[in-house]
Amino acid sequence: MTTAISTPITAGPRGLDVPTDHYVGGAWVPTAERFTVFDPATGRPIAEVADAGVELGLAALDAAHAAQDAWRWTPPRERAELFARAHRLLVERAEEIAGIMTLESGKPLAEARAEFQLSADFFLWYGEQIAHLHGTFAPGSRGGYRVIETHQPVGPTLLITPWNFPLLMIARKAGAALAAGCTAVVKSARETPLSCALFVQVLHEAGFPPGVVNLVHTTSSSAMSAAIMADPRLRKMSFTGSTEVGSILLQQAAPGIVNASMELGGDGPLIVLDDADVELAAAQAILAKFRNAGQACVAANRIIVHEAVAEAFIERFVELAAELTVGNGFDAGTDVGPIISAGQLDGVVELVAEFDRIGARRLLGGAPIAGEGYFFEPTVFEVQTRDAEVCNRELFAPIAAIYRVSSTAEAIEFANRTRYGLSAYVFTRDVSRAFAVAERIDAGMVGINRGIMADPAAPFGGVKASGLGREGGHDGIYEFLEPKYLAVTVDEDGALA
Repeated sequence: MTTAISTPITAGPRGLDVPTDHYVGGAWVPTAERFTVFDPATGRPIAEVADAGVELGLAALDAAHAAQDAWRWTPPRERAELFARAHRLLVERAEEIAGIMTLESGKPLAEARAEFQLSADFFLWYGEQIAHLHGTFAPGSRGGYRVIETHQPVGPTLLITPWNFPLLMIARKAGAALAAGCTAVVKSARETPLSCALFVQVLHEAGFPPGVVNLVHTTSSSAMSAAIMADPRLRKMSFTGSTEVGSILLQQAAPGIVNASMELGGDGPLIVLDDADVELAAAQAILAKFRNAGQACVAANRIIVHEAVAEAFIERFVELAAELTVGNGFDAGTDVGPIISAGQLDGVVELVAEFDRIGARRLLGGAPIAGEGYFFEPTVFEVQTRDAEVCNRELFAPIAAIYRVSSTAEAIEFANRTRYGLSAYVFTRDVSRAFAVAERIDAGMVGINRGIMADPAAPFGGVKASGLGREGGHDGIYEFLEPKYLAVTVDEDGALA
């Protein structure tokens, strides 16, 4: 089933009918049960989407398993041509797909367009790597045989995507899995299933064979994931979401030794050293903090500023935050969209109350915005304590918490005082100093004098409780490949024995 969804943007040349059913074995499959998708900017329903139970999730795995062998042996050039066709179709529909992302996630249209471009770039990059997945060849250490390392697809995969970057996450995960020769079952986020459906529709129209990619929507995520994870045919799982849910999935992966990649929570420290360009640091900190209304795992969670520049930085940061326009993502000039749901908005209100309770100095904002939708003011606190629970958790909200330090060593110590280790940011005019500090921060990624760093050629991921494995770059594809060692005996003349 498809539904025609009207978005308040100029329609493209073909219009846009959004599939609202599941996609299993090359066909759109309806279910009687359905759930409502809401526009967080208005609180109003925008679509009724098919709701799958465990049985359909397992049927999707059936389809992926049945297609795995043929997809694995599809010649690299054929797979690459499918990627190229799909990329062209994506680009043709860029404006419409960005509009759907804004409609269901609330993010400003400018951010949705940027997410679309990054998603398309990731997918294109993976397609370009298909013909360049190489192994190695070497003589045995004592001679008489050859050591050959090759790589083979790990097998059927379960890809679990979050709501905050609905197109980027499926493009990045499915792009890597399909490029490696793995088939996939994708489970969308219930808040943003339409972006996933449009991506899968593009793959269908591009000619990807039935069963290679499958999509299910569900309000019973834990039951479906548990059933699929317990099936011995599943050989790989990739998840983006909270550390708590990731831990549960790892427990489910353990009995079957299912290969798992995890991109989990973050507590991103953004360090402004005493020699930093304050104007640059403040502007980039605004990007790193308030993009997607702060609802990003790589958001600047703790802004750590050397006391020598603290007054100037705080003054400029608050000025820039006060200039941000909160509103519907389709409205011109909107910088910050809504919180994703009413429940999430309640959580943001409670975060502000927690900072108030520990005596943090409120410098800006701190309240929900009256009217329809789930909007909250950009909020800035200066925090004196560092030991409260709220100072050591992922905020996932448009709330900036600023801390002063008296030395670089103190900044590094506080940056590392967390169980997380996804992203970090360092601002300094001294390149050597930047490297020295970045190397000492326990994080999988460090942005130096910049607040955004995702790139198709770069490995994206964290350490400690922020995850396992990487997405993006060559590492992203090899997450879906198993190395295989061939020992080949040769005679003394070097011929095969």
